[in-house]
Amino acid sequence: MRVVLAVFYTTAGIAHLLAPAQLLAITPSWVPFRPQVILITGVFELTASTVLLVGPQQKYAGILMALYALCVWPANFKHAIEGIDLPYISSSWWYHVPRLAFQPIIIWWALFCSNAINWPFGSSRD
Repeated sequence: MRVVLAVFYTTAGIAHLLAPAQLLAITPSWVPFRPQVILITGVFELTASTVLLVGPQQKYAGILMALYALCVWPANFKHAIEGIDLPYISSSWWYHVPRLAFQPIIIWWALFCSNAINWPFGSSRD
């Protein structure tokens, strides 16, 4: 689970660094310093993915990844509501509904695979 999540975040980080203009289109206008935020979040995604896989602070990387997933949810809503076309990403509700519904699972996934939580399984995984 940790490797798959790291691959998703790494892919997103690379997209943030290589195609910031497309991601700027879905970033809400109320976000200050939007171009810089996109750059910083790309670096964060790459760093957090690495720490999640090999760092001694993987629990904290998971917590920060979960918080990050919560913070980008408004961009996912903007993308869906405004029907913004992005390369390689559908603007169809067949994409947006599962994407929006999956966000809480991504938050849980980051916390679970970093051992920040063990819910719903209840036993320690250390």
